[in-house]
Amino acid sequence: MDNSSGVGVLDKAALVLSALESGPATLAGLVAATGLARPTAHRLAVALEHHRMVARDMQGRFILGPRLSELAAAAGEDRLLATAGPVLTHLRDVTGESAQLYRRQGDMRICVAAAERLSGLRDTVPVGSTLTMKAGSSAQILMAWEEPERLHRGLQGARFTATALSGVRRRGWAQSIGEREPGVASVSAPVRGPSNRVVAAVSVSGPIERLTRHPGRMHAQAVIDAAARLSEGLRRSG
Repeated sequence: MDNSSGVGVLDKAALVLSALESGPATLAGLVAATGLARPTAHRLAVALEHHRMVARDMQGRFILGPRLSELAAAAGEDRLLATAGPVLTHLRDVTGESAQLYRRQGDMRICVAAAERLSGLRDTVPVGSTLTMKAGSSAQILMAWEEPERLHRGLQGARFTATALSGVRRRGWAQSIGEREPGVASVSAPVRGPSNRVVAAVSVSGPIERLTRHPGRMHAQAVIDAAARLSEGLRRSG
């Protein structure tokens, strides 16, 4: 099969990305895998690194970059949103609290779907809201399974610690009490795509008076169940 698109530089960039699909590669490894001249392979890998489609690991080897997972998450978002409405509504009804779905976008997180509590005090996060990755239970979820280098960078200035994220990975859910906003508590769990990568975080949030200072005890199971339903929806359509 001819893999040529007629646009030589794009074909060569695609060769580099395909070579990295099987794991980290040195420049010599890239040259061997792609058949490209060494200067060409180097120039393309560095250009792709500039656009975050390629990155380096701790040993300086080339690896696939974070931009690819962001684009994959965006591509999967329609499938995610198709499932999200009824799942978030059910989560809201079961917990009595507002439910949200967040996706990472660069150094921020964005609310891509929500089901609001129908009355009384509620933590309103409108769809489209962009929030920090430095605080809140869904930020913890979106950060906890990141590769070490991005995790280390993300923890700088964060309201949570590496130890806290280690606990999140062990439990499979996160909670925050007044971390993002005074008086507000939340519980979140990871939504995973077909490759088991964390693509989103599902949350419930509300006033500490209702959720208490141990919101996970009240709502972790309901949030985990909702995350499992969303993950299953992505697997079926993946």
